[in-house]
Amino acid sequence: MSKTPLSLLLLLPALAGAAQLTELETRWLTAGLPALSYAKQELGLPLDITVQPQAGPNDVPLALGFENGRCKLVLSMRGNPAAESVLDGVPDGQRAILIEAMTAHEIGHCWRYVHHQWHVLPAGFVEVGQQHASSADLLELARVQRATQREEGYADLVALSWTASHHPAQYAQVYRWMRQVRQPGAGASHDTTAWLRLAADRAAFSSPSPLFEQVSLLWSKGLAGSD
Repeated sequence: MSKTPLSLLLLLPALAGAAQLTELETRWLTAGLPALSYAKQELGLPLDITVQPQAGPNDVPLALGFENGRCKLVLSMRGNPAAESVLDGVPDGQRAILIEAMTAHEIGHCWRYVHHQWHVLPAGFVEVGQQHASSADLLELARVQRATQREEGYADLVALSWTASHHPAQYAQVYRWMRQVRQPGAGASHDTTAWLRLAADRAAFSSPSPLFEQVSLLWSKGLAGSD
């Protein structure tokens, strides 16, 4: 175990009474601290951090859940040998910026949830076309996958917008990595190609508008390409 940095304890008091963080957990939270500070101090998002004492077989290292109107950033790293597999091939010195982008991605999810926009299409958008399946359950599964895909696309754009404004020199690195991990073969619900292709150039986020306004405009442009 490692000593929890004071900066984390001050930002997230709930950690103070928790078990001491591991070195890996500390490293990830420290890398994501700028985005976490922005979420708490600038946006006022109701965000808590939960550290799982034991990761489940299918848990990802960093995820966001919702409970009683609050966002729960969940770290599932203990007993998880694949905790950093998403960073395989990335040199140690280049990992912090990617972890920060992942954290910003989860902040994007929290923003949508807190503002009652989760799985909601923008005004003027409706799902078109008709799907067929052998059961109502399969149709519902397809609907949920499409909704999840849209949320992942939105959060990916938040991560890229954050990087563009806070780490412009590293934008290309983050973008290349994101395109790599968002392969269509990874599953339809996490194929965000329709949005990522709109953000290949950092200039996509050059507007002086606030971060979430820029993201919402670009996200709307990508909705048609996600179907």
